[in-house]
Amino acid sequence: MLRSVAFNLLFYLNLVLHLVAAIPTFALPRAMFMRLAKSWGRTSNALLAVAGIRVELRGLERIPPGALLIAAKHQSVWETFTLFTLFDDPAYVLKRELMWVPVFGWYAWKSDMIPVDRASRGGALSGMIDRARAEFARGRQIIIFPEGTRTAPGAPPAYRPGVVHLYAEAGVPCLPIALNSGLFWPRRKFLRYPGTIVLEVLDPIPPGLPREKFAARLEHEIETATDRLISAAKMAS
Repeated sequence: MLRSVAFNLLFYLNLVLHLVAAIPTFALPRAMFMRLAKSWGRTSNALLAVAGIRVELRGLERIPPGALLIAAKHQSVWETFTLFTLFDDPAYVLKRELMWVPVFGWYAWKSDMIPVDRASRGGALSGMIDRARAEFARGRQIIIFPEGTRTAPGAPPAYRPGVVHLYAEAGVPCLPIALNSGLFWPRRKFLRYPGTIVLEVLDPIPPGLPREKFAARLEHEIETATDRLISAAKMAS
């Protein structure tokens, strides 16, 4: 409990300091803001030691250069800032409502994130794909959480079609990512649990696969690796 209190205080203090420091970047090129965002991610990871949490990043050598679609498991807040630090010029696919949140939305706008209007259905996919194409043309890496929300470790997967549509239209490799962060940073909980968060970059999936084959391969690879990481962490505890 004490470690969790100390970590949360430091984590949010670090966030506020970076938000304040980022204010001048609104008048500067986007690259300056992205550097500061990555600084927030790195310092937040360093603070995890206060909660007795270590971080292990595996398979970073598998990350190809240039435009890339990243499909990551989503179990906690942790990967939302950590993934930012692993890529040259990342952009998240996120709910459009988040762009309206004071402060956060302003910075999401500044960093050229890709909002999706889930209420629009077909129009949402079309708008997301158009924006994604523009960002891929700039050589960016687009991060999407295929399930659309955080899921608890061990929960049945529920992959949404957005990642399949992006892959089919993008013509770039898709990089699957597995992790076990939810064991140590549970969703909607104040407590943090000591241990080692492991993020594993899997082999890129080349472009051009049929939609059904890609969807099955992506889910199988992410879920198999995630289950392995969760089981290993539980055995080590």
